[in-house]
Amino acid sequence: MRMKFNKSSQLVLISVAGLAAATLVTACSQLTQTLTVDFVYVASSKAAGTNQYGEIDVFEINSESGRMRQIPASPFPSGGRNPVAEASSADNADLFVANQDDNTIVQFVIGNDGKLYPFNTVNTPGIYPLAIAANASNLFVVDTYQPLAICSTADPCSGSVSVFPLTAATKTEPVGINPPATNTAVSGNYWPLSVSGSTDIIVPTGVNVLASGSYVYVTAYDSTVTPHVGYVFGFAVGAAGVLSPLPGSPFAAGVQPSAVASASDASGATYLYVTDYGVGDVLAYNVSSSNGALSAMSGSPFQAGNQPSAIVADQHYPYVYVTNSLDATISAYSRSNGALTSLGLYGTGLNPVAIGIDPSTGRFLYTANFLGNNVTGYELSTTAGTLVSSQFSPFTANDQPTSVAAIPHNGTGAGVEP
Repeated sequence: MRMKFNKSSQLVLISVAGLAAATLVTACSQLTQTLTVDFVYVASSKAAGTNQYGEIDVFEINSESGRMRQIPASPFPSGGRNPVAEASSADNADLFVANQDDNTIVQFVIGNDGKLYPFNTVNTPGIYPLAIAANASNLFVVDTYQPLAICSTADPCSGSVSVFPLTAATKTEPVGINPPATNTAVSGNYWPLSVSGSTDIIVPTGVNVLASGSYVYVTAYDSTVTPHVGYVFGFAVGAAGVLSPLPGSPFAAGVQPSAVASASDASGATYLYVTDYGVGDVLAYNVSSSNGALSAMSGSPFQAGNQPSAIVADQHYPYVYVTNSLDATISAYSRSNGALTSLGLYGTGLNPVAIGIDPSTGRFLYTANFLGNNVTGYELSTTAGTLVSSQFSPFTANDQPTSVAAIPHNGTGAGVEP
C-alpha cells in the first residue's frame, strides 16, 4: 500500500499535529510500510487441483488485526497427491512440501509477494512421507515405511528417517537439495526406526531438529502391542547429514506420541516437548547440552485435552500451544525452566491437526482444522500467553487442511508492537 499527500494536505497535517519535518518523514515512512507481517502456507490434502494434486492456500497476516487473507492467485497446486507436511528453508526463500501418495518432496521458490513457483521434486528414500523439518544444512524426512520390497499398506513395516543435505542459495540459484545421506550400516539412504531385540512395527509420527542443528528427534510408537508404547528416537547430526543414535535412544515417550517441538531459554537450556495422543498429555524433557540425550522433566507429563495432535513453542515468548483434535481446542501453557503451567483452553474449528506461530513477531497463532476445512486465527498476549480471536476468524481453506508453515514478509510489519 502506498499513501500519497498533496502539498496542501501536508501543510494542514503539520499545522494540526505540530510535527517537525523530521517527525513527518518518519510518520510517512511508517504509513507507507506494508501491514502484512507473514505469509502462511496451508496444505490441503483433498485432491482438488490440476492432476488431482492437493492445494496450498497462501494467507497474509495483517499485523494490526491478525486477519488472514488469501493472496491473489491462491491456492496453488501442491505438486503431488495428498500433501501432509511442510517446512520453510532457513532463509525463508523456499517451501518444501511432502506429498504422501507420490513419495515426493516438492521444492517451491517463494516470490516477494508470497506466491509459489515449483522448482524441484525429489523422491523420498522410504514409502509415504509424513513429516519433514529443515534447517540451513539439511532437510529431514520421515517415511511411514522403510524402502523395503516387503513393506506396503497390506504388509506394513517400521518407518525410517532420511537426510537430504542442502546447498546454500546464491544470488542466482535457490537452495539446492543434494542426494540423501548414506547409512553404511544398512547400505541405504535411510535410518530405520527400530528397537533393539524387537521385530515390532514402529510407526513414526513427527520430527524436530533443534535450532543448533546438532540433534534431530523423531516421535514414534510400537503399534504391535496394546496399549501402544511410545518412543523418541534421537540422533546426532554429523557431516553431510549422517546420523548417529544418541546414548539411550530411543527414549520412553508415553503411549502414542503424535507431535514434537523444542525450545530454549535465555540460559541456553533446551527442552523437548512431545504430545501423547493416546492419553491426552504433554511430555517434557531436558536436552543434554553435551550429547543431546533426553531426561524426563520433573512434573512431566502435563495435562492436555483429548487426542492432542500438534504442538508449537513460541520462539519469541515463553509459551507453548497444543491442538486437541477430538475436543477442537487449544491448550495454552506458559513455560518456566522448561516446566509448563496451564493458561486455559481455546476453541478451534473441527479436528485441528496443525498449529503455527508467526515467525516475525511471535504474536499470531493459527490452526489448520481438518474437518472444519478452515483456519482458526488468534492474537496472543505477549505478557500473559492468553489468546484472542483474530478479526474475521475462522478463515476458509480448501478441504481437509493438514499442515501449516510460515515465513516473515519482506516488509517491516508496520504497526507491530513487541
